Amino acid sequence: MTKIKLTLLAAGLSLTATTMAQAHSTFQTAAETTSRAVLQFDQVAAEGPAPTVTLASSTHAQGEQDNQQMAGGPVGAGDLEISGGAVKAMLPGAKVGGGGFVVKNTGGTDDRLLAVESPAAGRVELHEMKMENDVMKMRKLDDGVAIPAGATVELKSGGLHLMFMEVKKPFAEGETVPVTLTFEKAGKVDYVLPVGAATGGHKHN
Repeated sequence: MTKIKLTLLAAGLSLTATTMAQAHSTFQTAAETTSRAVLQFDQVAAEGPAPTVTLASSTHAQGEQDNQQMAGGPVGAGDLEISGGAVKAMLPGAKVGGGGFVVKNTGGTDDRLLAVESPAAGRVELHEMKMENDVMKMRKLDDGVAIPAGATVELKSGGLHLMFMEVKKPFAEGETVPVTLTFEKAGKVDYVLPVGAATGGHKHN
């Protein structure tokens, strides 16, 4: 009888030890699975897009504001520095707009502004207004505008200026107008002109 009890007791202890070992193994497996899941989550979070939609929208809005603030600001192209850009707001229904900017040539070689393009207009022309025999006359500059070495050339209303022809949508104050300037030596330069308040000016046919 005593031998039977001892045998049963030994079997019980063996069973308990086996059960505990299995439980420990199961717990360890669960812990490893959880660890891998956390690691995978961290990797996805690190590589995925920003989880906060509001933050992304705010960043985009800030970018739009920064672009408007930079419009008309200085832009470098070789020895040239373009700054002070602006165009005038237009009346509803108008098809012709005017604008300009300042070009400073800091180098020792002459350059020339050959052409200007803009997606906001059918074409952009370089014009000059000057007094001849007490009469203000305007002419188109087919050969472009010379930018002498060491000189600063200003394009503005009443002198050298840009004329936006066949404007697709009248420029409104607070908007911006993108242009591409083509120089003989400096090449193509993208620039953005802010639209300012409308002022008195001249008419173009």
